[in-house]
Amino acid sequence: MTYGDILVAQGLVKSYGGVRALDGIGVRLRGGEVHALVGENGAGKSTLVRILSGVLAADEGVVRTAPGSRLAVVSQELSLFPDLTVRENLFPTGPPRRFGLLDRGAMDRAARPVLADLGLHLDLGQELGELSLADQQLTEIARALLRSPRLLILDEPTSALPLAAVNRLAGVLRTLTGRGIAVLYVTHFLDEVMRFAHRVTVLRDGQVALAGVPRAEVGVPQLVTAMLGGRPPVPLRRARAVVDRPPVVVLSGVSVPGRLTDVTFTVRAGEVVGVAGLQGAGHLDALEVVCGRTAISAGRVDVAGRGTPRSLRDAVRSGVAFVPSDRKRHGLMTDRTVWENTTTVSWLALGRGGAMPSRSELVRRTTDLTQRLRLRGGPYDVVARLSGGNQQKVVFAKWLATDPKIVVLDDPTRGVDVGVRAEMHRIVGELAAGGAAVLLASTDLAELTEVCDRVLVFVRGRVTGEVHGERLTEHALAVALQQAVPESGAG
Repeated sequence: MTYGDILVAQGLVKSYGGVRALDGIGVRLRGGEVHALVGENGAGKSTLVRILSGVLAADEGVVRTAPGSRLAVVSQELSLFPDLTVRENLFPTGPPRRFGLLDRGAMDRAARPVLADLGLHLDLGQELGELSLADQQLTEIARALLRSPRLLILDEPTSALPLAAVNRLAGVLRTLTGRGIAVLYVTHFLDEVMRFAHRVTVLRDGQVALAGVPRAEVGVPQLVTAMLGGRPPVPLRRARAVVDRPPVVVLSGVSVPGRLTDVTFTVRAGEVVGVAGLQGAGHLDALEVVCGRTAISAGRVDVAGRGTPRSLRDAVRSGVAFVPSDRKRHGLMTDRTVWENTTTVSWLALGRGGAMPSRSELVRRTTDLTQRLRLRGGPYDVVARLSGGNQQKVVFAKWLATDPKIVVLDDPTRGVDVGVRAEMHRIVGELAAGGAAVLLASTDLAELTEVCDRVLVFVRGRVTGEVHGERLTEHALAVALQQAVPESGAG
């Protein structure tokens, strides 16, 4: 059955500080269809969703909706209230009333069929925070459906869901489209695009690379090519010869409930090993295990021959350096000077024996590090006044001061320019050449191919493969990240 257009957008342009996030974007959403929207990080997906939902105004272009079309959005970040009940979260505004009082019976009668469609059989009086993350995500979807929308935008709806819940969502999507609802499905999981979508739009660098193509006419390789474009291949770099070097990080059969399942890998001295995965795939959880920030429920961990680190401080004492992606929240004291930041770990956290060096000695050591990193700023400069790239160099300097055996990097070049990025890569190479073992997570597939000797691919909490040698390309990694196999019987 044909339901017609629910929303048509044409010529959408949006700029931020002279940079075009969207450059002439158009999209057509039809009733009774799931329209997948895919693209790399920074391709413009989030900006487009915010414009379509009315949160953001476009600089140019138009958005037209069918008369009486109600829109509901389920964002990637949950907007629920964990201290309130499930019932209160489902009806945050305008709940049914009787004689001026909340009509809980009417609320429950409205909610239960929607929850049942999602496979949820909950105590509506239970606090939401007591539910699993997957059930909280499905509750947010239920809240959106209670608005009876004609257009439903799902932004990464399965990032926190196990496969069983994803399969339930597949049934819900069939029900919704059967009722004539249009669904815009934003996702990184290309296997879900192939399972759920009727049409696919691919964004690349703020422009449309594929426009509303029927899903039956494309496959995962074609989608990956559209997302990446015709980038020149990264020159092949031989992997470091580390076979005879000792293992420094060993994970054997490691599990963390709801996050990792039977993860096994080894990193040797002098080796740069990448970990790659879509959001919630478990690769970042593996890094947290190595850094002592996440406890395991099964398996064995050995970091620098000292067993499992029980905390970040314990890991640091074992020789682990951790450079986080969010430098301002976890990496820096932005209101303090460069020299104060670079000495926090080596002298305060490690508590090294002997007398505390003089301030002049600490400043001298900081100067040596900043020169090595080519940091534009002196030891007495306040970190908040430095550029983002130089702030990230301060984070590197702080950890280099510990002379680490193991360096764990979580998106270390996020938000820095190409010059700083190249310098960071140089430092990583120097660390490996000096015998350090490096674990690197990055949302930039090109970075993984440029820096790493091999890359471990995580899908839904498991290591599903390894890419190395001549196969270590952006395209090969992107395809490998989509190899989650649906459970038998999935829709």
